[in-house]
Amino acid sequence: MRFTTTCFALLFAAGSLSAQPAPSISYETSAVHPLMVQFDADRGSLNRFYVIENSPERRERFKKLRTDYLAQLQALPFDQMNTDSRVDYLLFQRNLRNDLTKLEQEEAEMKQIQPWFSFAGTLYTLEKERRRGKVLDARQVAADLTALSAQVEAAHRQVEKLGPIDPAIARRANRTAVGLKTALESVFNFYNEYDPQFTWWVPQPYQRADSLLANYAALFGRRAKRSSGAKTDSSGIVGTAVGRDELVRQLQYELIPYSPDELIQIANREFAWCDRELLKASREMGFGDNWKAAQEKVKNSYVAPGHQPELILRLYNESIDFLKKNDLITIPPVAEETWRMSMMSPERQRVNPFFLGGEEIIISYPTGSMSEADKLMSMRGNNPHFSRSTVHHELIAGHHLEFFMNNRYKTYRNFDTPFWVEGWSLYWEMLLWDKGFPQSPEDRIGMLFWRMHRCARIIFSLNYHLGQWSPQQCIDFLVDRVGFERANAEGEVRRSFVGGYPPLYQLAYMTGGFQFYALQKELVGSGKMTNKQFHDTIMRMNALPVEMIRAILIDQPLRRDFKTSWRFYDLNGPKK
Repeated sequence: MRFTTTCFALLFAAGSLSAQPAPSISYETSAVHPLMVQFDADRGSLNRFYVIENSPERRERFKKLRTDYLAQLQALPFDQMNTDSRVDYLLFQRNLRNDLTKLEQEEAEMKQIQPWFSFAGTLYTLEKERRRGKVLDARQVAADLTALSAQVEAAHRQVEKLGPIDPAIARRANRTAVGLKTALESVFNFYNEYDPQFTWWVPQPYQRADSLLANYAALFGRRAKRSSGAKTDSSGIVGTAVGRDELVRQLQYELIPYSPDELIQIANREFAWCDRELLKASREMGFGDNWKAAQEKVKNSYVAPGHQPELILRLYNESIDFLKKNDLITIPPVAEETWRMSMMSPERQRVNPFFLGGEEIIISYPTGSMSEADKLMSMRGNNPHFSRSTVHHELIAGHHLEFFMNNRYKTYRNFDTPFWVEGWSLYWEMLLWDKGFPQSPEDRIGMLFWRMHRCARIIFSLNYHLGQWSPQQCIDFLVDRVGFERANAEGEVRRSFVGGYPPLYQLAYMTGGFQFYALQKELVGSGKMTNKQFHDTIMRMNALPVEMIRAILIDQPLRRDFKTSWRFYDLNGPKK
């Protein structure tokens, strides 16, 4: 059944979500729901049992888990499912297959590093016996650890003599050594002081083996950084560039049918639009085409020390009032009630120079321990006009509302993707811009800073992972092209490449935002839905790739061999 205006009217009778959903959507379950719940529970049990990273035992058990569930999934009657259930089927299948591919890659890399870990079997066996509390021959354990230490030392010397190591192999070896150290610690902590013979024989050889494994892991960690595939410079930021092939693979996984080069082209088109809007605002402020001078005035509008939380509350109230006045989305009273503030530590601000959010908005602002220069840059970079986009992005209708609703609807869905998480929040920046949320040219410059920031994230992150830009080039690009404070630019680049984020995370903001924006134009712009119906429906679907949200909303016929194809951004069309 395809969604019609009548269906949506029934679904959203009297502006609420209390009516029965149309047949294409079930807000609580799907035909694949029971299998996904069972898998998630089994995976959790096995993760807590097989804890040693890269061990053969763990790998084989996880292969079996995925293979078994893939067979159960494929036995379900796909052709009899509605679109909502087919989405769960296709994404669950995608995830299982992707997990199996990763395990095959792990096995292949482990074969390459096996000569460096000929001693590993001793520790894997000890940890396996420990789980069931076997009484060990402590004297033999001490002898085995003494022999193992000699083997680790010999392997260490061998690796030191090698030339460059593939970064993926170096990272695998690093995590394998860490896993072996974890296994040894697990055994020692279980028996020591509880088994008198173990306590007599093992501590000294354990301490030596533990130290040698730590050094061995560190050796591979250094090798991974040295051969990371990324350009290096004096910035001190050393990440890992994944390369074109891996970027393309991850884009396909995330259902983004664009190449890295096309995404950079999209970002440059959006930058051109931002430039035009920036000049309009600059001229209104009396600075002509000198937008950097206009931006400088905006930066210097920062509030006095100690008053940033007060500013956040004011901006939050303005955004909530705007959402309600324009009837854009349902805001549950408990969601309004339970968000809160905290202050970000100086250490964390080194990688997060701006806000973080969710149920708690974490405020990046100077502390007494910072240098005067860093204090000023933090205050300027978090001024009221820049913050006009970030408060609703982090709270409502952004991250806080996302997570609030995820905890209440379709909770079995485990398809978390930054193109949904960050794309949804970024979409609201675009929508509120269109609806006149900025009240002055200063506000528009502040909101444009963030729009340019997201364009820049696409450009610098892809160029970095393609091996074309160094971290310092990325920093300079943010300063020169977007108007970043230099310390904030350094924090942004450090966050992007050594902050634990996957390679596509930074480009997912604007890319995901344009997916939601295109979908809103398709359904709301055509009159098939109101804004409130559109937003409320999405909030009750839980996290999905946006192309799959679209498939559900338009009741798209989906096949078992589905491939991403939604070209949500017209690279050849006019740009407003």
